[in-house]
Amino acid sequence: MLLAAAAAAPMIRAQAAKPKTFTVRVFDGRTGTKVVPDNIQVRINHQSTAPVEWVKLADDGSAVITLPASATVLSVHATYDNGIEYYVNCDVARQRDNSQDTWYPLADVLTQGLAIPNECGRAHSASDLKIEVKPGEFVLLVRRHNFRDRAEEIR
Repeated sequence: MLLAAAAAAPMIRAQAAKPKTFTVRVFDGRTGTKVVPDNIQVRINHQSTAPVEWVKLADDGSAVITLPASATVLSVHATYDNGIEYYVNCDVARQRDNSQDTWYPLADVLTQGLAIPNECGRAHSASDLKIEVKPGEFVLLVRRHNFRDRAEEIR
């Protein structure tokens, strides 16, 4: 009995060490239209840097993300203007510092799918914008910087 448990331990560790893969789709938080970003930045576990090799951007703007097995939470941002400008994530769009990170549980993304809250328009969620979220999908609602954001940056 003890021998069987010892033989099964490496197999259990190998299964636990599998990378975690999901899809990111980006939409305009006001209109619900699909956005094709220049790039997507994904950070995990409250780290300050994002390794580039995790993101594979498709022509339609979606991205397949493969994260290490140790990843538990993630933060996602998208860029425009040749990667120079970051979109404002709609979960923090009304806050004074809308560049801050919100961390989401990766387990929720993988099991049921996750769409960030929407403070960019009248619709308060992805379902209000008629965006379907499937297990294994992270729906990022964004908007471009506006005059008010630029005024806050100058202060």
